[in-house]
Amino acid sequence: MTAGHASLPAPPPALMRASGIALLGLVFAAILAISYPGRWALNVFEAGVFCLGILWMAACLIRPFAWRGSLLLVPMAGAALWGIPQLAVGWTRNRFETGEATLAWGAYLAIFFLSLQVFAAPDRRGWLRRALVVFGCALSLVSVTQLFTSPGRIFWIFPTPYQDQVMGPFVSRDQYAAFIELVLPVAIFEAVRSRRNKTAFALVAGLMFASAIAAASRAGAVLATLEMVALLLWAGRGGGRSGRSSGNLLAKVALCAAAFTLLVGWEVLWGRFQDPDPLKYRREMLSSAVTMARARPWTGFGLGSFESAYPGYALFDTGMSVKHAHNDWAEWAAEGGLPLFLLMAWVAVWAARQVRQAPWGIGAIAVLLHSLVDFPMQKTALAALVFVLLGALAARHAPDPAARSTR
Repeated sequence: MTAGHASLPAPPPALMRASGIALLGLVFAAILAISYPGRWALNVFEAGVFCLGILWMAACLIRPFAWRGSLLLVPMAGAALWGIPQLAVGWTRNRFETGEATLAWGAYLAIFFLSLQVFAAPDRRGWLRRALVVFGCALSLVSVTQLFTSPGRIFWIFPTPYQDQVMGPFVSRDQYAAFIELVLPVAIFEAVRSRRNKTAFALVAGLMFASAIAAASRAGAVLATLEMVALLLWAGRGGGRSGRSSGNLLAKVALCAAAFTLLVGWEVLWGRFQDPDPLKYRREMLSSAVTMARARPWTGFGLGSFESAYPGYALFDTGMSVKHAHNDWAEWAAEGGLPLFLLMAWVAVWAARQVRQAPWGIGAIAVLLHSLVDFPMQKTALAALVFVLLGALAARHAPDPAARSTR
C-alpha cells in the first residue's frame, strides 16, 4: 500500500540512503550502549530517532513525495498512543515512568515507519541484511573473545558485578541470546541466497550460533537451534537459488556451527539445563503479573509502571526490587491491560504470517517467543531492532514509489 497521490514522485534516493544509514547507526549504537547505566544513552537514542522522523516529514512537506503505508501501523500507533489516555485520566501508578515508556513506544512507531519507507526496494533490504550480518559477526566474535579473556567486563574496560554472563555490551545472557536470535536467521538466509560468499556466510552463521551456546541462555539456545533447523529445512526445500548446492550448504552451516560450538564449549549451558527448577521466582512473578492484569483488565497500571505496582501483588520477597515480570506478555497485560496485550498479539500474528515468505525475519518471532520467559522487549535497543525487521518485512508488500514513478 502506497500513500499519497499517484502523481507524487518517489522519495529522493539521497534521503533514502541517508535515512537507512542513520537509522541503523542509531540502532547499532543503542545496542553497543545497552548496559549503560542511567537514561542518558536511551534519551539520546530516542531523540535521534525522533529527529530522523521529523527530518523525513519536513522533507516530504518541502517537496512532497509518495510514502508507504501498512496495516501494521494500526497496532503500532495504538500501542504508541495508549500511554496518553493513561496519563490524562490517571490510569498509572507512576506518571514519570509512563511518560518515559510512552516516548519509547513512540520511538518504536517512528522506527517501524522509517524502516517501512527505507527498505521497500529489494536492493535496500539486501543492504540491510548484509549490514546486520556484518554487525552481528563482529559483535559475536568480540563477545566470545571477551567472555574467555576478560570475564565480567564490557569490552575489556568496564567492570560489572556479573562474572559469568557478560557478552560484549550485554550483562544478561538472555538479552545477548535475543540479539543472536535476530541476526542468526539473516546470516543463514544470506548463506543460502548468496552467489559468491556462501562459505563466508556459513562461517558467520556458525560463529553466531556457537556464541549463543557460549552465552548459556537456555531459551536462547533452544530458539537459536529451532531457527537454524527452520532455515536449513527451508533451504533444503529449494529456498536457495540453486537446488544442487543446498546439500553442500546445509553441511557447511551445520559443520561450522558444530565446530565453533566445540571450540567455545557447551558445558555451562548443559549444567544450566540440569537445574531442577528453571522457573524459580519467574513462576511467582508471572502469577503476580497475571493477577495485576486481572485487577485492571481494561486500563492497566500504566506503561512502564510494573515496578511501582508490583509490590502490592508480590508473592515472595528477596529484599531486591523486581523491575520486570520476566514475561513481556504478562507485563504488557499488567501495564497496558487487555488493549496493549491484543495490539502486540496482532503484531505477533502478522509477523508469523510474513516470515513464511521471508524467513530472514523469523528472529522477530523468536524474540516474541523468548518474551514468554524473559523480558527482551523491555530493552529499548533490542525492541528497536525487532521493529526495524518488522518494518522491512512490511515493506515487502508495499509498492516501491521509485519503480512506480518510472512506469
